[in-house]
Amino acid sequence: MRSPTPIVAFAVACISFPAIAQKPGGSLGNLPPQAQPNPPRAAPGPQTALPRDKPPPLGRQQAGPQPGGRPQVTPQQPGGRPPGPMAALPSDKPPPLGAAMPRPPSGATGPGGGRQPPRDVSSGTGFVVAPRQIMTNHHVAQGCTAMIARTAAGQDIAATVIAVDEQRDLALLRTDADAGPVLPFRSTAEVRRGENVVTYGFPLAGLLSSGPTLTTGDVSALAGLGDNSRQIQISAPVQQGNSGGPLLDLRGHVVGVIVSKLNAARIAERTGDIPQNVNFAVKHTEAVDFMREHGVQPQLEDPTAPLRSAAEIGEVAHASTLFLRCLR
Repeated sequence: MRSPTPIVAFAVACISFPAIAQKPGGSLGNLPPQAQPNPPRAAPGPQTALPRDKPPPLGRQQAGPQPGGRPQVTPQQPGGRPPGPMAALPSDKPPPLGAAMPRPPSGATGPGGGRQPPRDVSSGTGFVVAPRQIMTNHHVAQGCTAMIARTAAGQDIAATVIAVDEQRDLALLRTDADAGPVLPFRSTAEVRRGENVVTYGFPLAGLLSSGPTLTTGDVSALAGLGDNSRQIQISAPVQQGNSGGPLLDLRGHVVGVIVSKLNAARIAERTGDIPQNVNFAVKHTEAVDFMREHGVQPQLEDPTAPLRSAAEIGEVAHASTLFLRCLR
């Protein structure tokens, strides 16, 4: 058989050339591989990251630019101070507290049109512990030139700070008008781990519901942060604005005053673990002693009263729990 002519051999080579060139990384003889275009890379999608900053305090908020076009919330603190640890009691001496006065009309100015009137800088919760007497946290009332309490009926009344205890983080306010019925305290000192409790207050005012919020949980430990014997640890969720609100048992008796929560973001930075529902309240025995030290007689109730549902406890607390605004 005769070998194929040069023309036939050339035709066979031309037919096989495209198939070899299309293989990834293929080559002809000593020629380098054909360059392949890089596939387009997909744009990264939104990523969810754990917060690294301390949750902002309540008060007036200002919207500012944020990467991605989302508004950024800038916290406003009394005196322009940056937020401190949430779970620690204030360590600096509180400034003198002036007498309370009604909130001035919006847009009003001081004498000569110079100084601006007091404005809301923070908020918290309080509850009636005696006729025209309100209890809250010291850090809620600290540095306020005036305080306004809003009753369950929606009435704004002026409140004057009459006593504070920095170590316990408690304060007593007096109102000229009736603030609501008195919430009784538990008459015994016993609080047990695992006991069901209810919180009632005004968390994240301006962001969440304008009305009060109820949460439920248990007593987790009989001491607070750093083994603080004046506090108990609870699992009931609380937020900024719950400070000063009542912690109640299922008989409707006050067993604590909400004071702080563990800063989950900071703990996560240090340990890599996110703590959940680690919150604290001042023990009711400390609140009762504080009242008696300042001449206010608490109302104590029999611990054998019938148990109620959380919804019923909320109805009891509603008329006695007040939304507090701090003015500077």
